[in-house]
Amino acid sequence: MLKLLVKKQLMEVFRAYFYNAKKNTARSKGSRILMFGGFILIMAGLLGGIFAFLASSICEPMTAAGMDWLYFAIMGLLGIFLGVFGSVFNTYSSLYLAKDNDLLLSMPIPVKDIIASRLVNVYLLSLMYSLVVLLPAVIVYWITAPLTPAVVLGGIVLLLLLPLFVTLLSCLLGWCVARVSLRLKNRSLITVLLSLVLFGAYYFFYYRAQKMLRDLIANAAVYGEKIKGAAYGVYLFGQIGTGDIAAILIFSAVILAFAAAVWMLLRKTFLSISTATGAVKKNVYREKTVRPKTPGSALLGREIAHFLSNPNYMLNCGLGIILLPAMGIFMLIKGRGLVEVLEGVFRFGSGVTTILICVALCMVISMNDMVVPSVSLEGKSIWLAQSLPVHPWKVLKSKLVMQLLLTGVPLAFALICVFGMLPDPVPVRILAVVFCLLNMLLLALFGLFLGLKFANVRWTNEITPIKQGMAVLIILFGSWIYCAAAAGLYLWQGYKLGPVAYLGIFIALDGLLCGILYLWLKKQGCRKFAELK
Repeated sequence: MLKLLVKKQLMEVFRAYFYNAKKNTARSKGSRILMFGGFILIMAGLLGGIFAFLASSICEPMTAAGMDWLYFAIMGLLGIFLGVFGSVFNTYSSLYLAKDNDLLLSMPIPVKDIIASRLVNVYLLSLMYSLVVLLPAVIVYWITAPLTPAVVLGGIVLLLLLPLFVTLLSCLLGWCVARVSLRLKNRSLITVLLSLVLFGAYYFFYYRAQKMLRDLIANAAVYGEKIKGAAYGVYLFGQIGTGDIAAILIFSAVILAFAAAVWMLLRKTFLSISTATGAVKKNVYREKTVRPKTPGSALLGREIAHFLSNPNYMLNCGLGIILLPAMGIFMLIKGRGLVEVLEGVFRFGSGVTTILICVALCMVISMNDMVVPSVSLEGKSIWLAQSLPVHPWKVLKSKLVMQLLLTGVPLAFALICVFGMLPDPVPVRILAVVFCLLNMLLLALFGLFLGLKFANVRWTNEITPIKQGMAVLIILFGSWIYCAAAAGLYLWQGYKLGPVAYLGIFIALDGLLCGILYLWLKKQGCRKFAELK
């Protein structure tokens, strides 16, 4: 039974590799081989290659300095971070709050087998993510340092037991997430905020990693002595890879004891968490007057509610809501310095800095594309929207207004912050603002056009139209190419026209395209929406 449950868990993780959600059919053998081959190429070739390069760059100088343990401590901590980051959310969803918990618990299957199968699944995922870092690190060390049986044993212990530690840590973090989420009423916004914090931390450390590594290598002895004194456990952990038998035994004993404690915790709390219904708001009847809504405002509220209820929708299609105000605040703090740098680099006369900053704003605007999958997200319930006693244009207009509203408010804040930093005369700045606003309208209209052209209402997972649709791909790359062309043409020959004439040409072009798309949506677009099924 345990083997069958593990197989089921792995099939769920790699479901997209065996099943084509768009065509609602199983994938062919050749398609599965290609997809798994691409996955292995990315994990082993790309990510593994990156960490192999990192290991080869720091292993030799640290080994020569007698700081082998610090090398394994660094690479091991990177493996733990990547493993936890890759598996903690899977642990939360597959171990504690899986959708098939009720079904499995209703069957004559021992609870310990259900827990064990999901722990094996989490361990295999942790092993996959951790080995991307650890395997290149161990191989590079074996090539660089003298190879002894103790060193081989230490490397094997790291490769097998460190992923187990990652699994246990993921289980504890997933347990905390599950306990907290059951008490939250709006989990979607919390999920989005946590994801943004994690992404921000990742990119912060990514951009500072090179400087930190150079500093660490240059002062390895100093940092090593500090770690020995303040964090002896990290030193002991690093000694495992060097073949220290005492460290290997202590590490193995601690991990096995930790595993026993986590197993007992899971056995004790699994049923209470997996069968919990979560926070339920107690409604108390209070008599009040309900204000009637117009069809337009009701449809708009429906679209915004759908957007706010789906973390994947918000993260993939609404990142500009966060980045636009962030860009405005950045311009308030660093704007004058940035303008001076651009003025010094691009000596094409007036207007170049204003146009480059506006193009950057337009590229951030393109990260808001919630209107693109909004038609497809109606799914099999699209007949409800089609059967409403309103013209199809009202339904489409509500989707359009949602994007304009959610983009226009943060864009207005960014433009207010940027407006005072632009070096050109006021008429040029006003034209730049009009250019950004028209670009926002053009992207919304073009996005709705693509959403209707490539509509897919037969998906089985909402992530398909949100992230994997052709319309999303076209709007993202198309908008960036358009923005790059606007900047490139000005730097090439457009500066000869001057900023007023150049911005005027693009404003006229955007206005013409907006008019054409608007007329198409009002006629053919409404007809196509009414025929979708």
